[in-house]
Amino acid sequence: MAVREILLLGNPTLRAKCEKVRSFSDGTVKALIQDLTDTLVDFRTRNGFGRGIASPQIGVTKRIIFVDVDRPIALINPEIVNRSRATMLLWDDCFSFPDILVKVRRNVKVVVRFHDAQGTINDLPAEGGLSELLQHEIDHINGMLAIDRAIDSKHIVMRSEWKKSVNASKNTHTL
Repeated sequence: MAVREILLLGNPTLRAKCEKVRSFSDGTVKALIQDLTDTLVDFRTRNGFGRGIASPQIGVTKRIIFVDVDRPIALINPEIVNRSRATMLLWDDCFSFPDILVKVRRNVKVVVRFHDAQGTINDLPAEGGLSELLQHEIDHINGMLAIDRAIDSKHIVMRSEWKKSVNASKNTHTL
């Protein structure tokens, strides 16, 4: 359908708690999923990274996310119904602040319950990278951003500075 503008940090729509999708029969849900798909593909092509996007990032306050890791999938009204006790620390990034990385703590495993485009309820178990991504995108539809989950203020960095530290650690050799 269309590549949409991605809203940036500071836009109040990113802080909105999104509305549940109630109707799956009209074309608006399918059109929105296509816009999310097109916008993700465009971002990934231009920037070299990107695995998921949430509808508020393109200005629509509906509970829809789209991820493309092993396969593309749209999740409507997603909710985490189970979380592992085990957690992981990782550097998170976001289309809405692409030059910033944030160290966050996420659950290693989750189970997400969602509707597909036809309205059928599904459960998606996820672990590792997919688990982290789903938690990130579901946060978006709840008005929460990765910077809100930073483990502390020292772990919010510019991508360019993070790359320097990664390269420096790769070039450090022990004798």
